[in-house]
Amino acid sequence: MTEKTHLITRKGWEALDKELKYLWKQYRPEITLKVQEAAAQGDRSENADYTYNKRLLRQIDSRIRYLVKRLEVLKIVDYSPKQEGKVFFGAWVELENDDGDVVRYRIVGKDEIDTKKGYITIDSPMARALIGKQVDDEVSVQTPSGRKDWYINAIRYQAFEGQE
Repeated sequence: MTEKTHLITRKGWEALDKELKYLWKQYRPEITLKVQEAAAQGDRSENADYTYNKRLLRQIDSRIRYLVKRLEVLKIVDYSPKQEGKVFFGAWVELENDDGDVVRYRIVGKDEIDTKKGYITIDSPMARALIGKQVDDEVSVQTPSGRKDWYINAIRYQAFEGQE
């Protein structure tokens, strides 16, 4: 198996950093207070508030540990004018197949995947096939349902209308 990339867009990194700060400075202290208040009520073994919030606190701590470690290894990739005209990390790409189906994807790191927005990871077969290609190039991608051919209609480093 190939080594996964540790790339992220600046906006993606800022979102993870914002989540970490929220969890550490706001949400964790709120839940810690609830645990303390529930513990002060006495018998913890039958105290649903205590049990629930203690479990929630463990989940928050786990997420905080993950984010701290993840943010340390991620490499922010900013747009460079040298990228214009070719597909690289962070690009929005519009593709069309022989049936006229049009799809739009943005190539991002694994921490930013959002299929509703069309964000795909750079480690995906589609993204791997697109890297370095230009408008009017054809790409073939092996999918579980067979080989699919796509043509690149447009490459942008700013969101398409209705995408972000």
